[in-house]
Amino acid sequence: MRIILLGAPGTGKGTQGKYIAEKYKIPQISTGDMLRESIDSKNKIGMMIKNIIEEGKLVSDDIVCELIKKRIAKKDCINGFLLDGFPRTVKQACCLSKNKIKIDYVLEFIMPHHSILERISGRRIHVQSGRIYHVKFNPPKNKDKDDITGEPLIQRKDDKLESVKNRLEEYKKTHHLLVEYYTYEKKINNIKYFQINAMNEFLLIKEKIDMILKK
Repeated sequence: MRIILLGAPGTGKGTQGKYIAEKYKIPQISTGDMLRESIDSKNKIGMMIKNIIEEGKLVSDDIVCELIKKRIAKKDCINGFLLDGFPRTVKQACCLSKNKIKIDYVLEFIMPHHSILERISGRRIHVQSGRIYHVKFNPPKNKDKDDITGEPLIQRKDDKLESVKNRLEEYKKTHHLLVEYYTYEKKINNIKYFQINAMNEFLLIKEKIDMILKK
């Protein structure tokens, strides 16, 4: 089972992707995680990626495609994989075809951009553990403090309002072309393409995904 999750940042792809990966025993491949790992390495390409992301811009197709290609070549992807946040452009989608990487399902998460802005800009992170809070939807017991350790929470630079706005503008520039690409692929290559209302409750979205993947 080879699945692509499409959707703007903050639409819940990562959360649902984790559920799908655990249920179907396939690795969840997140470009965001891969890019952050590159940044943490603090090498030349990592620092370049860091600057691009902090400006709210998208990392080049060539860099992302190379990272994805290497990851899919690993043994744990033999029985399938889930791509979270890739492809973002038609060029990236063509990269999969060019490398003969077959896709079975494309699930697109739909959400109004004003709701995305509220979701992402309200996120707060406990760096040491990775625990995530939200100032409105999941606030810590004490403002800006981790519930367990009491240590300070941070707001990632790419979660700040202006950065999120820039990311959404970049996303809008390429998204409609990607939808057209997979609409065409649905007709020609029998890829199963579904849209999902990301404003629904987690369990409703999960049930919808289960129904799609069982078909």
